[in-house]
Amino acid sequence: MTELIVASEPAELVRQAADWLALEVTRAITERGSCAVGLAGGRTPQPVYQALAGESSIDWERVDVFFSDERAVPPDHPDSNYLMVRVALLSRVPIPARRVHRMEAERPDREAAAREYERALPPQLDILLLGMGPDGHTASLFPGSAALDERHRLVVPVVGAKPPAERLTITPPVIEAARQVAVIATGEDKAAMVARAIEGALAPQAVPVQVARRGRWFLDTAAAARLTARRVGR
Repeated sequence: MTELIVASEPAELVRQAADWLALEVTRAITERGSCAVGLAGGRTPQPVYQALAGESSIDWERVDVFFSDERAVPPDHPDSNYLMVRVALLSRVPIPARRVHRMEAERPDREAAAREYERALPPQLDILLLGMGPDGHTASLFPGSAALDERHRLVVPVVGAKPPAERLTITPPVIEAARQVAVIATGEDKAAMVARAIEGALAPQAVPVQVARRGRWFLDTAAAARLTARRVGR
């Protein structure tokens, strides 16, 4: 069942998303001894990661960080999802380097890189945080992508709809297997697709983020503006 959390202020959205992540990370460590978390790239989650870095309750030595997708750029490139997460979060917490699992999408053989990464993934991510584009894509699963029909591979090379086009992405089975899934979306330009993703007919080929519809959605009021019903969590 979809759970909606609609925040009236940007700071409130950041706080609620960061608090939820910290709670779920700590819960996974308590229940299973470690936590495998998959993180989204893009601009929207960046302040959430910055806030999460200030959570002193997290035992980062027991956290493994994975990525939902990556562009085919070096890890120090401005378009790198890894770079964004490293600057916002990883460089600010005591996480061992061996527990950060970067997608090496810049490698010439992206197929080999994809197969190596899917071998590194656990059977289930404890937590997966995703974003959403105005076109309804999530990770690098774009509308009409053959990767949306993938049922066996966990990570595949894809060509995105905007540059840098060549990427690696997780596939729907990874999203569906995750114990906890959250989507964060902000802005008026995403309102129509948020409503379609949550309240529309199930059609992930047209609205890829629907593969995460069962999760918790963190929205600002602009992104939630076209929903007909709201269940606001606190």
